[in-house]
Amino acid sequence: MKNVLAVLFVFFVLTINQAFAYNMKTFSSDVKIISALNLLEQSGEHDVFSNLRKNAVKVKFATLPYGNVYAANTYDNYGRRVILINTTYKNAPVEQIACLIAHESCHVARKATLEEETIATSKEAACWAKLKRQGVTYPQTKLTKRLNNLCELHTASIQDGNNYIEDKIASSGFYRSQYGIN
Repeated sequence: MKNVLAVLFVFFVLTINQAFAYNMKTFSSDVKIISALNLLEQSGEHDVFSNLRKNAVKVKFATLPYGNVYAANTYDNYGRRVILINTTYKNAPVEQIACLIAHESCHVARKATLEEETIATSKEAACWAKLKRQGVTYPQTKLTKRLNNLCELHTASIQDGNNYIEDKIASSGFYRSQYGIN
């Protein structure tokens, strides 16, 4: 009887896992992006997929107009949401691509707010802290430096209760002009 129950339990667990697995091809056709999405799923970042599904978001690489833009959450010509990852980072490690997707998945408003940008950037930093593999030397690119910096700010924020990521965003000239902060 115990063997039958054990078999039924295993079957049930496997069936449930399959039922909750995401079809990554609904979000992207790019192999690298699908790998990043799989990594997010394996690390339990289900809120990312909740946002992507709820807003029917597609993710792809694209040439972005400004070199310092890592990724953007925007709309296509038909009004559908799309996350564009700068092609500059197409060869970045999959963990870094996953962090950019996690960040952009947090944007739901047509125009980002300081609060939404803080949440998205904190999510990106938390994902990097979780996904960055110990003992791996990542290429010293602008993206790696950004993620390491955000991770340090995120860790410091958790330790002393200050929101250093929000402070950094609020003091940025780019975001100050975007959000009308004086």
